[in-house]
Amino acid sequence: MTYKTKGVCAQAINFEMDDDHKIHNVKFVGGCSGNTQGIASLAEGMDAEEVISRLEGIRCGFKPTSCPDQLSKAIRQALEK
Repeated sequence: MTYKTKGVCAQAINFEMDDDHKIHNVKFVGGCSGNTQGIASLAEGMDAEEVISRLEGIRCGFKPTSCPDQLSKAIRQALEK
């Protein structure tokens, strides 16, 4: 799945979700490379709901969202399909 982000430096997030709702191959397009690689590595193999519960609502400075929050939104959208 490709998710177009809103309100953050990264332009998009690509990831896969298997039939058991485990998250794999998270790749951010743009954003702070070290941070987005860390988020991607931590989310690898995690249950989708667990990723959402850990990342949802995280803010970046004065922005109302962040790259981790955007990943939670992307995963939620994938679960609704």
